[in-house]
Amino acid sequence: MKSALILAVAMATATLAGEKKVNVEDSKITWKGEKVTGHHEGTIKLQEGTITFDKENNLTGGTFVMDMTSINVTDLEGGMKGKLEGHLKSDDFFGTEKHKTAKFVITKVDGKGGSYKVTGNMTIKGITNPVSFDMKVKENTAIAHLKINRTKYDIKYGSASFFDGIKDKAIYDEFELNVNLVF
Repeated sequence: MKSALILAVAMATATLAGEKKVNVEDSKITWKGEKVTGHHEGTIKLQEGTITFDKENNLTGGTFVMDMTSINVTDLEGGMKGKLEGHLKSDDFFGTEKHKTAKFVITKVDGKGGSYKVTGNMTIKGITNPVSFDMKVKENTAIAHLKINRTKYDIKYGSASFFDGIKDKAIYDEFELNVNLVF
């Protein structure tokens, strides 16, 4: 009986150890961009990803690739939806014809027991910058909320930081990514 219990505990603690492939179909990334007069939101598909754990099931790393050509606007319909999606894919924003993917690579993890401060390198439009955020891991799910300063990736369209006199047409420099990974 004792050996069966020890084996069960060992199997349970070994469930996360090592590299796990992220299930891109069940994982979800949503975005939100705000402007002076409101906001827009949508989704971006995860193209591929891995997440790694040590023997104590603590997060140690990961790599994630987003399909930027999949940018979808969920708060508009019809012609306005298509127009905004086209603009987001244009060189004014993410330039998806030349830069089809964005990538995040974890470089440092602090914490344990499911709550982590994650630091890594985010590459958008071929430009890489460090980003830090909190991540919660429970069972086979990891959840994070990131704020990205788009101007650090040469996305300056409508930014009051770079253009004077745009007043109520200004788009805020930071946008949000809400990530729910299933592995």
